[in-house]
Amino acid sequence: MEINRAKELIQVQLQFGSGYNRNAVRMILGELHRTQGQQSVDQIIHELDLEHYFGLKAGTDFSRVGT
Repeated sequence: MEINRAKELIQVQLQFGSGYNRNAVRMILGELHRTQGQQSVDQIIHELDLEHYFGLKAGTDFSRVGT
């Protein structure tokens, strides 16, 4: 998954903001981690302030989420 596509998908999830959307974001980050690596995941977490919205922290390994 490309980083720009991941951002688009996560921004849609942010509009809803429920616990179910947190899980969707984790799955998106998992796919991004498997294709682009941890640095891309951390970048999106910081850019979209996912720690504030969903409690997702940079450095977390999402590679096994959704497999």
